[in-house]
Amino acid sequence: MSGYSIGTRTLLAAITSMALSGCGASPITSTRIERALETTFANLVELQVSRMGLRPVTAPDFAVTAICHRPDKYDAGAGEWSCTLVWQGPDRRTLRDTYDLFVATDGCFSATVAGENLGGPTLKAQDGREVKNHLYAFESCFDPT
Repeated sequence: MSGYSIGTRTLLAAITSMALSGCGASPITSTRIERALETTFANLVELQVSRMGLRPVTAPDFAVTAICHRPDKYDAGAGEWSCTLVWQGPDRRTLRDTYDLFVATDGCFSATVAGENLGGPTLKAQDGREVKNHLYAFESCFDPT
């Protein structure tokens, strides 16, 4: 840096210092996203089963496991995520669904199912009523601290 003036070196040092001060580990981690997604999804499946007129099943019975990764291979930070859910359906069959998530810096996320395994935005209940498909797209939050 000998070719730079003292003012330029001071400015570069200040910019570097500010940039590095924000470069800590992100509180948005795959583990936090997975736990939040598992809980939210299980609760929504319980609600969906009830709205569809099926035999009641409680959220823990769905045994949801989430595996989440970012497309850029950095498994931390806000932004785009892809999560695969493995869970037990009401008939105890093992099911697998993938969701595209967008996670904000405050720990809130929106999730949309990738593919048609879970149907579209609405479904037909056993009695013929059209009901909202709570598993198609949803939002939730977790504590990023």
